[in-house]
Amino acid sequence: QLQVSGGGLVQPGGSLRLSCAASGRTSSTGVMGWFRQAPGKEREFVAAIRWSRGTTYYADSVKGRFTVSRDNAKNTVYLQMNSLKPEDTAVYYCAADVRIIWSAPIRTNDYDYDYWGQGTLVTVSS
Repeated sequence: QLQVSGGGLVQPGGSLRLSCAASGRTSSTGVMGWFRQAPGKEREFVAAIRWSRGTTYYADSVKGRFTVSRDNAKNTVYLQMNSLKPEDTAVYYCAADVRIIWSAPIRTNDYDYDYWGQGTLVTVSS
């Protein structure tokens, strides 16, 4: 129900945009999150956005460089990544938190997200 695209190889300082197309229960409900997992490391939260209000939340490591957005008409969420660093190299996943209630803050633990895309590799290297 989540289809991720847009990964690839980019030089340090470059930009890349990831897309996550949602369908079924994952579209227009709850929160869409982006996570990443670098080689040998645990999966970590990157950014998230609410479908309804567009509220966003970012990990400190990407704040000011990454922007998450959504297109409700296309049921698609984007992650615009600028000023990329080698430490941003990872497999990036989008995920859907469909159980979050209206008033709750955006959650950052991966176990709160019920649906996952297949992941896309982002490599930042010269």
